[in-house]
Amino acid sequence: MKALRVLIIEDELVTAHDIKETLEKAGHAITDIARNLSTALTSVRFSPPDIILIDIRLDHSSEDGIDIAQRILSQQTIPIIYLTGYSEPPTIARAQQTRPAAYLLKPFRHKELAIQVELAYHNYQSSLVNSVDPYLSDNLYLPVDQGRGYVKIRKNDVLYLIADRVYVEVYLIGELKKRVFSMNLGYISQFFTSPNFYTLSRSLVVNLDYVERIDKGQFYVQGQNSPIPFPEANHKIFLQQFAIVKTPSKREGRL
Repeated sequence: MKALRVLIIEDELVTAHDIKETLEKAGHAITDIARNLSTALTSVRFSPPDIILIDIRLDHSSEDGIDIAQRILSQQTIPIIYLTGYSEPPTIARAQQTRPAAYLLKPFRHKELAIQVELAYHNYQSSLVNSVDPYLSDNLYLPVDQGRGYVKIRKNDVLYLIADRVYVEVYLIGELKKRVFSMNLGYISQFFTSPNFYTLSRSLVVNLDYVERIDKGQFYVQGQNSPIPFPEANHKIFLQQFAIVKTPSKREGRL
């Protein structure tokens, strides 16, 4: 088994260093110990790991481990292992939406942890052989008719995706009728990894390439006359995604 580069996302430093020591004794390298979303994203960017160990409860973070996993997976494909004390069905159901390589419960046994990490990485890599990676593919085949069939969606044809309780509405360029799929937005959005797809709110992902106009709390996309509302609190950061030309001041206008 090759030595793995492991990122640990855990805000209990005693536990984090215990995990670090255990994996280092097994021959693996720890890229970082992150305690919140921003640190985790920075670490993944500048010190890419082979696999990530994540605790779900993070008292020093506004996002929990599942939220952080979703953000990381929306940018790149990395196997995830949850190492947590949570065993409640709703938490496990949320975690399953991120397709973890393993879900381990605390307290952990030191020798067993190293073995599970290696097995999870090996199984993850094996699953990629001779299969099309939905994270990298230009097309997705989404389940319809209660999973009895699959329909093709070309990623770059998607105008935006919006959550509707346990469903996701997908709006495509050139189609007046929305497509509705029985799945969670957080789950499906992880496969739209290109920079043009932007998460504007917890219930809305938009393809920036098709945005035609932005007003306070709403925007318009190509081919649709009706505005799409979004939280006004996100207006400023949304504008930062575009090359905005601001109205010059009177002084600048005279120069």
